[in-house]
Amino acid sequence: MKRASKIYTVLIMLFLFAPIAILILFSFNGQNSKTVLDGFSFHWYEELFVDTVTLEAVRNTLILAVIAALVSTVMGTAAAVGIFRLRSKYLRAALDTVTNVPMINPDIITGISLMLMFAFVGRLMGLANSLSFWTMLIAHITFCLPYVILQVLPKLQQMDKSLPEAAMDLGCTPLRTFFKVEVPELLPGILTGLIMAFTLSLDDFVISYFTKGNDFETLPIRIYNMTKKPVTPKMYALATIIFFVILALLTLSNLIDSDTDKAIKEAKKAKKAKKAKKRNTVKEAKT
Repeated sequence: MKRASKIYTVLIMLFLFAPIAILILFSFNGQNSKTVLDGFSFHWYEELFVDTVTLEAVRNTLILAVIAALVSTVMGTAAAVGIFRLRSKYLRAALDTVTNVPMINPDIITGISLMLMFAFVGRLMGLANSLSFWTMLIAHITFCLPYVILQVLPKLQQMDKSLPEAAMDLGCTPLRTFFKVEVPELLPGILTGLIMAFTLSLDDFVISYFTKGNDFETLPIRIYNMTKKPVTPKMYALATIIFFVILALLTLSNLIDSDTDKAIKEAKKAKKAKKAKKRNTVKEAKT
């Protein structure tokens, strides 16, 4: 049974990563071929870095992803704190459901609905062009928010509730308590949410396609437009670079989570040891 599970796991890993391995391999191909390898070369990477249109699309994508990630992280953290502090469990359950809707909803439905909303608002405001960089940014913040909220909420539930109370007892204002005591405790969740929001925004195509303006093109849209013609291996080179960037970010996110879990376990052990020591001291005093 163990051998079968190992074989099954290996097959799944091969199925998932074999296409990526082939893409990386052909990004170093010496000639423009999708089936024949002709030596090892950085030619297509050189071609990529002189393609000004593609590089501009990369720049646009990074600008959009960074702004969307930062704004959604700030808004998502504030929303998570607000949801956590709600006293009504029914209202909290309702907000949890509303938070999950954008993640469950198909991207094409979200994209079309946002496009219609922007067009309607633009018509009311008398704008000649309803769609622009700003509409795409709002759309990206909208679908990134729930992921940040779901990363910060568990950290709020794990946090010792006595910490902010102790800080306020010592004279801190609620605002200073939040930034000095609560934010450091929530920081791993905030960073994970930031990284996740960045990767989601960087990767998005469907919602961006429906909410983009004529003067702003992201990398996924650029690649989609290029598929109407034969795709050159310089796109393999670009995909390889993106893959390793995303891999590094996900590795960093997992390291943050593992360090946080380790710190929580050590804190719990220390707390139990302190309680046990206190009980032993009381017993010795009685005897």
